Parts: sequence; C-alpha cells; structure tokens
Amino acid sequence: MNPNLQHLHPYPFEKLAQLKQGITPPHDKAAITLSIGEPSHATPHFIQDTLVAHSQGLGIYPTTKGLVELRLAVADWLAQRFQIPREALDPDRHILPVSGTREALFSFAQCVVDASAAVKPLVVMPNPFYQIYEGAALLAEADTYFVNTTAATGYLPDFDSVPDSVWQRCQLLYICSPGNPSGAVMSAADHEKLLNLAERYDFVIASDECYSELYDDEEQPPAGLLQTAWQLGNSTFKRCVVFHSLSKRSNAPGLRSGFVAGDATLLQPYFHYRTYQGCAMPLPTQHASIKAWQDERHVIENRRLYREKFAAFISILSEACPVNKPPASFYVWLKTPISDTEFARQLFAHENLTVLPGSFLSRDFNGINPGADHVRIALVAPLDECIKAAHRIKNFLNTL
Repeated sequence: MNPNLQHLHPYPFEKLAQLKQGITPPHDKAAITLSIGEPSHATPHFIQDTLVAHSQGLGIYPTTKGLVELRLAVADWLAQRFQIPREALDPDRHILPVSGTREALFSFAQCVVDASAAVKPLVVMPNPFYQIYEGAALLAEADTYFVNTTAATGYLPDFDSVPDSVWQRCQLLYICSPGNPSGAVMSAADHEKLLNLAERYDFVIASDECYSELYDDEEQPPAGLLQTAWQLGNSTFKRCVVFHSLSKRSNAPGLRSGFVAGDATLLQPYFHYRTYQGCAMPLPTQHASIKAWQDERHVIENRRLYREKFAAFISILSEACPVNKPPASFYVWLKTPISDTEFARQLFAHENLTVLPGSFLSRDFNGINPGADHVRIALVAPLDECIKAAHRIKNFLNTL
C-alpha cells in the first residue's frame, strides 16, 4: 500500500459519527441535520429533463476534454460572470470539464507537485480548510503548511504571517473564496498580493470557487482569481487555476459536474494526466451541464432562498448570542460558549440537531486551532427546518 495513506486524517463526518455514538436524542423532536454542506433545494427540472433526453449518450464513451459545446458554454459563463473578454478564453486551451470540484482539487495536486525537488515541496492552504486539500498534498508527497483564519483577520487567511522560507518551498497554494466554513470573501487586492507572491516564488494558485454564486449582495458578486489576473494584465492567467461546480450553484451535487480553467501551460499536462485518470464526464451529464451554465434565472432564485433562510435564522438566534450573516456561502460560522465538540454533542443530545464542530475542519498550528470553539451550521434544509433549528439552538444556549 501507498505508505502516505497512513498520514490521512479521518474525515470530519467520521469524527462526527463517533462524537454522536451512544447518544439517544429526544424522540419527540424530529432530526434536523445542518452539518453537511449538501444543497437540498430542488434541482431545476430542465437539468433533469436534459439528462433523460440525452440518455442514449450512455452508450458512447465520453472524451476527457468533453464536448466543445460544453467548453463554449463555460467560456461564455466565465466571461460574463467575471468580466473577462470572451476572446481571452480559449475553450480548447483554458477549460477542462471535471467530475465535480472534489476530484479535480485532489487530482490537480497529484499532477502539479514535483516530489523529486531538491527540497521537499510545500502545499499551503487555509486553516480551517476543505480536507481534500490536505489529503491531496500528503498523497502527492508534499508537506502541508496551514495559514490560520481567525476573527482577527475577518476569517481570511493571514498570508502576511507566512515567512519567506515557506513561500520558497511552496509549489501549490490552495485558496477558497467564498470560504468554507466562514463565508468570508477574498478581495481583488487579496488576489493581487498572492499573484505577486506566486510570481516572485514560482508557485501555482488553485482557487476553489465552488461557493462563488451563493452571495448576499446582487450588486457585489465575489471576485474570481482569473478576473483579478486579467485586470492586472496577466492575460494568460499564468500560475492561476480556478475550480467551479454546479453542485452549489445549481443544486445538483449528484450531477458531479464542474470545470477547471486557467493557465493553458498547466492545463495541457493536466489534461494528459486526466486521460489516464479515467474521469471523463458522461455525455448526458455534459448536455445537462450546458443547459445549467447557460441559465442564470435558477441561480438568482437560489440566492433568494438562502437570503430568506439567513434572515429568519439570524433574527431568531441573535436573541441568544452574537451571530453574523456571512457575505457569501450557505454556512453560519458560530462562536460557541463551550468547546465546539461539547456544544455539538449536547445540542444533538438535547435537541436532535446536528452541526459540525469547527475543530474537525482544522489543525493545531502555530499554537492554536482556529476552528476550535466554533461550529459550522449549513443552512441547506428547508426554511421551516432552519427556523426550527434556530429556535432549538436558542433554547439550548439559554440552558448553558
């Protein structure tokens, strides 16, 4: 077996299952699960209908690069959404379809990291983080370096705290904006700082933007890395790769459809790698994805539904504790008055409500665990369940 497998940590939801083990929640309260970031709004009917209409495509091997029509649809969407001239995006060179951002974020590190370097490479990532980043780094035979995100920095990574010696070893930097779990959004100035560092120290930036379409202010959508690169004159998107998905944007997590876009000199060898990886997107999925990327009406409605839930949830919970509405994502990153694990365990025991301890999403680094004493609450359930959840958390807090 690959010896690096032993370095992989248990996944957060494995830890959560162990935390809840042996607890019998009250039978008179229906279970509410807000621990997993799995959208539950209805998948648009046109996506489902398109899948069925192209079911004959299941009899054909798809290509790794996918249909040109899909890459054209993605290029059109990227140009419109991130204010990049359409002619700057070549569907044949700058875009590849992927089976959701999860597999692509993992496989990209396997392709990009050079473990034969004279000095063992580093993969830098925020802390807390999506655990795929860490697993990808470890199995690529790199060391990990965590950049803490705390209230003091607005829950954004404190990149100013990273020493030059780390950037010198860095081969790959993962960023996530809007962030998981806090919903914090990196600005164009934040991107510019990282682009300058990447140019100076020669590393690649992998920007996880899967929450980019879940934002509060219709007039201020979150900036994307390619958008900032273009505005700064980086017309080839050098050292920049972004990852997008239909899971959150279109409420289609089971479709397993997304794309990777950016620096063509990185995507060409990554494409070659993917031809061996065997992860080509089925043709019915590609056709459904084309329709999804071409439609914005369902995405606007999706944001409206989340705003409605945030407004109701925060209005109720704010009577019992400080709680802030994030600028983006569908998470509430709540500070807890007791340890996060004990909070989650007791909340389940008393209220039959499941949330995720923040420490399960982070690592002890530089003397702190920035996820400790927080819980991540995913407002993915229907509005009435989110309202019930807010009341249950409020009631529980009032017992502490």
